[in-house]
Amino acid sequence: MLEQLKQALATGYDLEWQDKANCTGANANLFFPERGASTRTAKGICRECQVRVECLEFAITTGEKFGIWGGMSERERRRVRKERQIAAARKVS
Repeated sequence: MLEQLKQALATGYDLEWQDKANCTGANANLFFPERGASTRTAKGICRECQVRVECLEFAITTGEKFGIWGGMSERERRRVRKERQIAAARKVS
């Protein structure tokens, strides 16, 4: 996560949305569970968050590989990235 934040800062990515996130001050273990642990609580917090879209976009754009961001796991974000790549390739063709 630290590496992605450094990358975002270096590229001028706006991180002000983080100040409004529902997860601010929450137990990080909820959002970075051990393999096989439930993500239900974290996703519930995200579902009610006013900056969920910004959070998710940040994680997708920076290639965040761990944790729940914007209500999605890495596997779910990987699927979104793949769908975006396919859509972009179709536009070029």
